[in-house]
Amino acid sequence: MYYGDPMLAKIRTFLFEQRGRAQSTDGGHSREELHLAAAALMVEAARLDGDFDAAERAKISDILRHRFALDDESASTLIDAAIGAVDAIPEIYGFTRTLRQNFDHGERVAMLELLWEVAYADGELHDYEASLLRQVTGLLYVTDQESGAARKRALERLRD
Repeated sequence: MYYGDPMLAKIRTFLFEQRGRAQSTDGGHSREELHLAAAALMVEAARLDGDFDAAERAKISDILRHRFALDDESASTLIDAAIGAVDAIPEIYGFTRTLRQNFDHGERVAMLELLWEVAYADGELHDYEASLLRQVTGLLYVTDQESGAARKRALERLRD
């Protein structure tokens, strides 16, 4: 699948070059797999409360469009593909493994921050969403302290 512009490069630019680092993809995963893994985790975080509402979809689309410089159509296509992937593969281990193998520690913390932002997009954090994010924190090898700091940054951004 192709999701428009080379999204992986844009993700890396947004998330990681701001730290003065650019990474090359040599983990054996295609751009599409990395795109899908990141979007699928966002979709899973949004859907866990049993209600994937318009606010959550809009937040994911906003992240994909503004932070990763995608157009509306590419963001929508990627979200739809992520929904299909989550429906077909109802476990998160494959998605987190793909990200863990291709993103360094700082990149994984930044991804977790985006997941917190999506989880709070509807104005509340459901127990299932909190549980997923604790699980993802461990699977991405991020500490609880780093996750807490990422959560605070995400909440501050949502308040702005």
